[in-house]
Amino acid sequence: MGTFGFSYVGAIFLLCLLVPNLLWTRCRPRDYDPSVESRSLLALERTGQVWTTCAALVFQDFNLRPWTPWSWWLIGAAALMVLYELWWLRYFRSARTMADFTSSLLGVPVAGASLPVAAFFLLGIYGRVVWMLLGVTVLGMGHIGIHLRHRREIRKETNI
Repeated sequence: MGTFGFSYVGAIFLLCLLVPNLLWTRCRPRDYDPSVESRSLLALERTGQVWTTCAALVFQDFNLRPWTPWSWWLIGAAALMVLYELWWLRYFRSARTMADFTSSLLGVPVAGASLPVAAFFLLGIYGRVVWMLLGVTVLGMGHIGIHLRHRREIRKETNI
């Protein structure tokens, strides 16, 4: 279930999310229109964001511990976060359109949404914290759902 205490690993993962997202507020896609986003998906996304953030910070189970085969879950989570940062670098160097914002990376669809959700899910497995797994599931339904809808709209517009 989780052991209460501060998680510096969770804080590092959250910083990996926060920094590029703060930069994004100044570099949004030219054709971005948040008014078309589903309210139910937004509600899931916001709920999942709060839930995941709290879980990442208040359970010390995510912190480093002696190496075991279970540590591969943390390695996987960290690798996904590195890919997420690389996706952001590609986005910031692009023309910054919605197609760029909803792009795939190495076969991962809507990588800007999928990679961090998957990273936090693996972090939840590593820490064996069911609260993180539940929060990330809610976050993923909303966050990935919103990005998939944007991607679908882009495909409709380009096929016309």
